[in-house]
Amino acid sequence: MALTAIRCKRIFDGYDWHENAALLTEGGAARGIVPADRIPGRAAVCSAAGSMIAPGFVDLQVNGGGGVLFNSDPSVATIRTICAAHRRFGTTSLLPTLITDTRQATLAALEAGTAAAREGVPGFAGIHLEGPHLSLARKGAHSAGLVRPMEDSDVEMLLAARPRLPALMITCAPESVTREQVSKLSAAGVRVSLGHSDCSHATAIAYADAGARMVTHVFNAMSPLAHREPGLVGAALDCGSLSAGLICDGIHVDPVAIRVAVRAKAGPGRIFLVTDAMSTIGTDLDSFELNGRRVYRRDGRLTLENGTLAGADIDMAASVRFLHRQVGVQLDTALAMASRHAAEALGIGDRKGRLTAGADADFVELDGELAVLRTWHSGAIADGIGRTRLVRQIDSP
Repeated sequence: MALTAIRCKRIFDGYDWHENAALLTEGGAARGIVPADRIPGRAAVCSAAGSMIAPGFVDLQVNGGGGVLFNSDPSVATIRTICAAHRRFGTTSLLPTLITDTRQATLAALEAGTAAAREGVPGFAGIHLEGPHLSLARKGAHSAGLVRPMEDSDVEMLLAARPRLPALMITCAPESVTREQVSKLSAAGVRVSLGHSDCSHATAIAYADAGARMVTHVFNAMSPLAHREPGLVGAALDCGSLSAGLICDGIHVDPVAIRVAVRAKAGPGRIFLVTDAMSTIGTDLDSFELNGRRVYRRDGRLTLENGTLAGADIDMAASVRFLHRQVGVQLDTALAMASRHAAEALGIGDRKGRLTAGADADFVELDGELAVLRTWHSGAIADGIGRTRLVRQIDSP
C-alpha cells in the first residue's frame, strides 16, 4: 500500500500531542508523525475532517450495540453488528462480553469468537466472559440462578479456547474460583479480572499474586474502600500489578470518586475506561431483554424493574467527553484511558491504543467538541457497517 499522510491541527499519539502535524500510514500501520511541512514527497496527502486525531478507542467490556445483545445471540453476526455500532463512536477494538449465562451459552460465545477471529471481523479483539463465577452477594444484575463456582471442566474449556482467540478475558470472584485455577488460567494467557466480589483486601492481593491482572468496573459490584477494610476497591487502587476498568457515565460512579481514583491509582497498572454498553447504543430502543428479564432505558440509565443497574447506556466518545468536561481530567489522560491504558491492560499495547511507528493505524478524527467525525481501521476509513475504503484524494498544496 502507498504511504499516506493525514494532516491535522493536533495529533495525540497515545503519549504526547503533536501540533500542525501529519500522521503517516502505510500497509495498515502507523509509520510515525511528522511536522506538516516535512511530509515525504512520495506520500498521498489528505486533511483530517476534524481538529484532532487520537488513537482508536479500546473497550474491554461491551455487552451489545446496534440493537443486539451478545447474550441473546452469541454469533459472528452479532459480533460484527456490535463492532460496527461502536465503530461509529470511535471504538476500533473491543471485547464482546457475555454476561453470566449457561455453560452452553459460554461455549457458543467462545465458538463465535473463534469464527470472528478466523473471518477477521474488523474491531474484534477477543472475548470477555463476565461470569458466571461470581459472588452472589455482589451479583448486581446477573441472574442468581446462573451464578456458580468454577469447575475443572470450565478451566479446560477456557484453556482450549484461548489459543483460538486474539484475547480471552474472564471476570470472576475469589468466592467462586480458587487461586490455583487463576494461576493456571493466567499462565495460559487468559486475562483474569476480579469483580462482582465481596472479598477482603488481603484476599484480592492474594489473587493478584496468583495471576489476576485486572479489576472489572471498579467501585461497582464489589467490596468498597473503608478505613479499616480497604476491600477490592482498595486493592484495585493500591496494587500496582492490577489495572482497573471504570464506567464513566456519571451514574455508575460519582465524579468525585472518579477524580480520587485517577489521582490515587498506583502504577504500573492503570485505570482504563469501559462502556459496559448494552444493545441500546446507536439505537432508539427503550427496553430489551436480558436472561429473561426486561431492562428499561430511562434518562440515561439502564435498569431492571427493581431499579438495579443493568449495564450502561453510553459510548466511548461520550465517556471521554464526560471524563474531560465533567470530571476535569486532562484531555490527553482521558484519551489515553480510552485507548492505550486498556490496550496495555489486555496485553495488546504494542499494536493498539497508540499511533507510534509500527502500531496498527486505528484512529479517530474528532472535532472541537470531541465528537467523532471519522473512524479509521488499519489505515482505511471505516463506514457504518464495517467496510473500509482507502483514501484516494490528494489535497492541493
